[in-house]
Amino acid sequence: MEEIYECKNCGKTVKVKDGKAPDCCGKSMKKMSLDICIQPAHAEHARPMEDEDACDDGRAG
Repeated sequence: MEEIYECKNCGKTVKVKDGKAPDCCGKSMKKMSLDICIQPAHAEHARPMEDEDACDDGRAG
């Protein structure tokens, strides 16, 4: 199973298959949670009770 690790210092992400936490910036990288409840909402996992307004694209007056 593939796991994703992220460096808390520089933000680099790495996919790992062997389960060993890689090092980056002199420290061990942290495993990212893949729990769907904490990831951004998208069409397949929409949360109907949350307001998700469109971004301001600068076209308004």
